Amino acid sequence: MNTYLLLKTLHIISSVLLVGTGFGSAFYLYFTHRSNNLAAIATVTRLVVIADWCFTTPAVIIQPLSGIAMMYLAGWQLDTPWIMLSIALYLLAGACWLPVVWLQIQMKGMAEAAYQQGASLSARYWRYARYWEYLGYPAFIAMVVVFYLMVNKPQLWA
Repeated sequence: MNTYLLLKTLHIISSVLLVGTGFGSAFYLYFTHRSNNLAAIATVTRLVVIADWCFTTPAVIIQPLSGIAMMYLAGWQLDTPWIMLSIALYLLAGACWLPVVWLQIQMKGMAEAAYQQGASLSARYWRYARYWEYLGYPAFIAMVVVFYLMVNKPQLWA
């Protein structure tokens, strides 16, 4: 296997981990919130934070490194329109993800404390949960468009 194909395999696997973990975490926490089951919420918020550290964070690092290396090996220029748009959308997703990480950590702490104290989740928790959800939509849509751009490499503008 040549270097390009090895990098491409790494790039694809890390993209699946990045988007798959994000979507899976969002799915489970979204529906767990609707259950209003405090024990489940405390457990799922803890697992979402762990998943972000174990899967999303390494993928966030691997994606640009492998992408830039493949771009170089394939002879693509950084100013190629689909590459520039992909990078811009990746940065948009990252700009959404960074506050989401902070929100998740805060929500985890609040959920665990409420569960241990036998209390209800605070209004602040639910406000953070809404922000977390709202930030997920543009990040996910951005990554879907990045997948489209990577696969199709369309001629966007001259």
